[in-house]
Amino acid sequence: MLLRHVIVFSLIALLAGCAGITSREAVQGTGDASKWKVNKEQLASLDGWEINGKVGIRAPKDSGSGTLYWLQRQDYYDIRLSGPLGRGAARLTGRPGAVSLEVANQGRFDAPDPETLLKDQLGWRLPVSHLVWWVRGLPAPETKSSLTLDGDSRLAGLEQDGWKIEYLSYAEQNGYWLPERMKLHGQDLDVTLVIKDWQPRKLGQ
Repeated sequence: MLLRHVIVFSLIALLAGCAGITSREAVQGTGDASKWKVNKEQLASLDGWEINGKVGIRAPKDSGSGTLYWLQRQDYYDIRLSGPLGRGAARLTGRPGAVSLEVANQGRFDAPDPETLLKDQLGWRLPVSHLVWWVRGLPAPETKSSLTLDGDSRLAGLEQDGWKIEYLSYAEQNGYWLPERMKLHGQDLDVTLVIKDWQPRKLGQ
């Protein structure tokens, strides 16, 4: 069952290529919509980062925590998970068209995209590619979303494709205010991400 646990943790790190900002948003809350637009454009410009943090999961049959390292370089990613549920380690690498998951003592698994990898291994259909946006405090641009802004015109809450995301705290790094603690609520699955170190970069300029 280790592979099942690892892939669930990989939900935090499964990616899609960066795209432009769309207007498929319903915005509410105490923040200012024009300031939110400025914040959104700044965050969307980030196409590289390093993240160190912790991830926890709660599901009907699985629960536990592990550490997360996420390296993003435009459309390439390298995500390393250690100690999920206190057992084993995994490394997820890929770019559009090719994704590999290496699991300690279990081998390597390949797929053309993260959704296919998840579906083939678990039979689950989830919008995992949205997470490259959600981790920056942005809605994914491909589908409609409902946003709640806080007093600083940053995301306090997000609803998209059947998921609810709570942004509990932010931290400033190199002029960017980025999520520090967030919770993702899906059907029969809750994921908590605590980011201890953010290193944002703009690579495509």
